Amino acid sequence: MTVSIYTLGGTIDKVYFDQQSAFEIGEPTVGQILAEANVTVDYTIQALLHKDSLDMTAADRQFVVAKVSADPCDQIVVTHGTDTMIDTALALSSIAGKVIVLTGAMQPARFRTSDATFNIGAAITAVQILPAGVYIAMNGRIFRPERTRKNRKLNRFEPIAASGPEPAKDQP
Repeated sequence: MTVSIYTLGGTIDKVYFDQQSAFEIGEPTVGQILAEANVTVDYTIQALLHKDSLDMTAADRQFVVAKVSADPCDQIVVTHGTDTMIDTALALSSIAGKVIVLTGAMQPARFRTSDATFNIGAAITAVQILPAGVYIAMNGRIFRPERTRKNRKLNRFEPIAASGPEPAKDQP
């Protein structure tokens, strides 16, 4: 079993440039995080974009959907900026037969207080055990993109009330 990991940029990969007093998207950090955690799952990593998610366009999302659709692997993790992660997850919902888990971080992975390592670990675990579908792994929870939102005031993801019938108890 191999997990395909796609990186798109976002806060998780940001680095601080002191001379410019600004953050910029750096190289993907997921490989280093997985190596340091001694993760033994086989995985591949491909950087697709190096963007803040607020700068992602509909064309960028379609590019990601095309790449994920064409991947022969049925277990996919996508690292993504948190501001528009839900939009990309909804776009990926058109893909059937794969487990796709998006994750990111509220603080850059290079920060000591970052949630990146925890969220990546959750996503790697979730992609191995969930049924086919698209999910978001953030803040110690697994969310369905159509039933979650980013609470910017509390700096976390949270569920929202679903419209329509509740899912079966054995479904996330």
